[in-house]
Amino acid sequence: MSLQVRPISTDQHRAFNDSRPSVSFLQTPAWAQVKSEWGHESIGWYDGSELVGAGLVLHRRLPRIGRSLAYLPEGPVIDWESDDLDAWLAPMVAHLKRRRAFAVRLGGPVVLRRWNADTTKAAIADPTMTRIGDAPPDHLNTAGVRARNQLRHLGWRPPRDGEGFAAGQPKFVFQLPLADRTEDELLAGMNQLWRRNIKKAAKAGVTVTRGSVDDLAAFHAIYTETAARDHFTPRPLSYFRTMVEALTAEDPDRIRLYLAHHEGDLIAATTWVRVGEHAWYSYGASTTAKREFRGSNAVQWQMIRDAREAGATVYDLRGITDSVDPDDPHIGLIQFKVGTGGQTVEYLGEWDLPLNRPLYAAFDLYLRRR
Repeated sequence: MSLQVRPISTDQHRAFNDSRPSVSFLQTPAWAQVKSEWGHESIGWYDGSELVGAGLVLHRRLPRIGRSLAYLPEGPVIDWESDDLDAWLAPMVAHLKRRRAFAVRLGGPVVLRRWNADTTKAAIADPTMTRIGDAPPDHLNTAGVRARNQLRHLGWRPPRDGEGFAAGQPKFVFQLPLADRTEDELLAGMNQLWRRNIKKAAKAGVTVTRGSVDDLAAFHAIYTETAARDHFTPRPLSYFRTMVEALTAEDPDRIRLYLAHHEGDLIAATTWVRVGEHAWYSYGASTTAKREFRGSNAVQWQMIRDAREAGATVYDLRGITDSVDPDDPHIGLIQFKVGTGGQTVEYLGEWDLPLNRPLYAAFDLYLRRR
């Protein structure tokens, strides 16, 4: 197979994505509009005249020298099960070299390992275990292992262990399988605390509704409250307006805003994104006041049910770290997500290919010090 990589139009890129069961929302043309501070291009892999792969490339240009980091978050969308990944990656690298990239960073959307909820809970409870990766997985994807080995052989640099959320898109996520499961089965698969909190919210009169762009200011107010409470830097309101407008322009049902109220007070709010059969919990926020009414559980349960109703086969609660150390500041987040009864999923993660080693070394040092 001899593949060629060349730019494709936004319409071609959208049509290709639509032909797949799902791709990451970070690999949609609309995402380039959200990340407007980056340059961008859509590229396609051609086998003769047939478009067989696609990717969104974000270009982070270095000032004054005109070179860029070429970044494909959770992509590209190619045949990652191929025995010859070089046939796919080499023409992409050649194209990006011509675009003056000093390095390429990709995030292979390939699962390596899965751990069921019971296995994850056992790892958390085991005082001798510090990382979920130390526990035997319930499922090992041999195609993912083959892809990882090929990347190493081809000179790509693997992600560093222990970087948590600092390495870009998360390597470990938590997912709830939805395919062929009823609402009753999904609820029964949750732990007792989740079921009790969902019932408690309903009994207290918590209502969950879908919002619009006009509700983003209210969402952002409690999002910034959450950021102060949980010690992270919030994104500005303008970011969420751009995100909703860009994703909605591509597909009217690409993104939704959910609001949980109690007696007229907004107590939790979330964003939900779906591409084909994959739905993601994207951003979440809750107030310190009225936390006893469990708005966060109520809004998650509504999103899970709506994802199933929309035809999604997986509900993705996004990133976790792989640490199960009881002193880790993120352990509460893992425990919250594992209560849904889903699976810890390890992806291939983000890999770098330096094309200009001095520039790459300087950029890598900057990222590690930031």
